[in-house]
Amino acid sequence: MESLHYLPFREINLQDSFFDTLRADYAEFPTWFSRKSEQNEFAYVLVNGPAVDGFMYLKNELGPITDVSPNLSPGRYLKVGTFKFNSQGTRRGEKFIKKIFDHALSQNVDSIYVTVFDKHHYLRNLFAKYGFTVHGVKSTLNGTESVMVRSMRNQLGSTLSSYPFVKLGQSRSYLLSIYPQFHSRMLPDSILNNETHDVIQDVSHTNSIHKIYICGMDLVSSFRPGDNLILYRTSDKPRLARFRSVATSIGVVEEYRNIREFESLQAFLAYCSPYSVFTNDELMQIYHEKRYCHVIRFTYNAALCRRITRGHLLDEVGLNEGEYWGAMQLTNQQFRHIASLGGINESLIVD
Repeated sequence: MESLHYLPFREINLQDSFFDTLRADYAEFPTWFSRKSEQNEFAYVLVNGPAVDGFMYLKNELGPITDVSPNLSPGRYLKVGTFKFNSQGTRRGEKFIKKIFDHALSQNVDSIYVTVFDKHHYLRNLFAKYGFTVHGVKSTLNGTESVMVRSMRNQLGSTLSSYPFVKLGQSRSYLLSIYPQFHSRMLPDSILNNETHDVIQDVSHTNSIHKIYICGMDLVSSFRPGDNLILYRTSDKPRLARFRSVATSIGVVEEYRNIREFESLQAFLAYCSPYSVFTNDELMQIYHEKRYCHVIRFTYNAALCRRITRGHLLDEVGLNEGEYWGAMQLTNQQFRHIASLGGINESLIVD
């Protein structure tokens, strides 16, 4: 069973074969690793039994940063110091990217930067996808690396280039309900305290920033790119919904499609499989029956620090008990109120 841990360096096995390429690329890597261990530093480690499958070290720095050309201006930076993972086609990179942004928000940094060798095409493309741009270069004994930077202040770009920020502005806001059996698989960071963690597996829909959900709620057909979502886990005990149905997460719509728009089963599977909680057999059944025809793709931006029960949504936010809660339009004021009750970092929500 694979899992991601935040561990002190002294508990990480440097002799694991996973680190061979890092030692080859950086001659000083073992000395650096030993120093971090002595300093009681921590890193993210993806482990599979005793083996390491991913590693990421993050460091706060105060600019100007003068060992890159051109220099990075004064400010607070989060540096992605060392980053490597074995891909395996399970969207692990996106899971690490989400952790980078989680740290950047919690530390209130101005920018994030990372240095990447040009030969690491996958990493360069992954960072570029989420708004990192090439600022300059860094020259070391090991060669020249590109310096890629992402601002955490200027959020004027597309949904991805401004991820994980949620822009209210002209966008609409909705509550979207998800059944418990799908919620925990699709939104692993939003798992409830009383749920077992063995439902979180190392597969695409749990690691990915992107999610696809298929449902029969007609209002979903009104969703448009950039619309904001409060993701709502329905109760496993309907009679106790006031206490057990909870808002758990925030997302942003990337795309809506009707199942009848897909020209073939193969096209439908190609679109849904990488990011859906449904198995291929379930997707084939959904495609042939077409009972659930609304396909929504969205980004998973943040888990609420505090779950907001249906009771609190009624009593404090002012949602209407009589409305249909499968999919419900919210005012931007209600969206912001739910985010605030959930303990979301205020800087995540921008006008």
